[in-house]
Amino acid sequence: MRRDRVLLGVCGLVLLAGCHRSLTIPPPPSDPTLPEQTKAQKAQSAADVHTRLAQHYIEIGNLQGALEKVKIAVADDPAFVPAQTVMAYIYERINDLPNAEIHYRRAVELQPDKGDTNNNLGQFLCHEGKAQESLPYFAKAVADPFYQTPAVALTNQGVCQLRLNDRVGAEASFRQAVQRNPNDADALLQLTNVLYLNHDYFHASAFLQRFDALGQTNPDSLKLGYEIESHLGNTDAAQNYSKRLTSQFPDSEQAQAINQTVRP
Repeated sequence: MRRDRVLLGVCGLVLLAGCHRSLTIPPPPSDPTLPEQTKAQKAQSAADVHTRLAQHYIEIGNLQGALEKVKIAVADDPAFVPAQTVMAYIYERINDLPNAEIHYRRAVELQPDKGDTNNNLGQFLCHEGKAQESLPYFAKAVADPFYQTPAVALTNQGVCQLRLNDRVGAEASFRQAVQRNPNDADALLQLTNVLYLNHDYFHASAFLQRFDALGQTNPDSLKLGYEIESHLGNTDAAQNYSKRLTSQFPDSEQAQAINQTVRP
């Protein structure tokens, strides 16, 4: 399942790796015509800086440093949604799931109609075995007219529906995701899988070819291709998937499973 990329970009900060310049930038001259920042604006600006620093620490693998920075951000401005989301993400990464849920929920409380906050909470709940509870959050995410990646929420919704053994609903969600973004690799592979589970091998093969064309093959997709083509009786196509799997991912569980299947 996918989480929206809610962490902030860092290249606007001179001090961060990859964006550093070896020069000193003087402060801008004061302009008496410009209004001073309000206390709330100053708090949000400080929270923004510390949240961006937290993201930088995440990117270099320093989760402890990231947590320290984002705690400062939340203290600066508890209503700054990116800080709440980054904190939730860090807690999820370090397996402090109760605190992760608190901050994902807090982000939704602060922005109840935003697509990314609802998708993030939904994917967290589904991952933690609360699939039924997650579904309304995905629906709210998709309902946000300004949400830029509705295919992500629809794909996550379909995964949760599969966990609830709702293949009909899952297929509908994956199809909607592909309609929203025809090049969404996750949606294409998930749709292929549910069609395979529903014994619709012909259409599963077609969607897997579309996924394959994106160049994001993995052991699961290659094994799925082998199974689909085997059911269709396309021996040559099945063997092609098998050869690709054993050559590209020879140590994978999927390759070992196929080797045992075809072994005389």
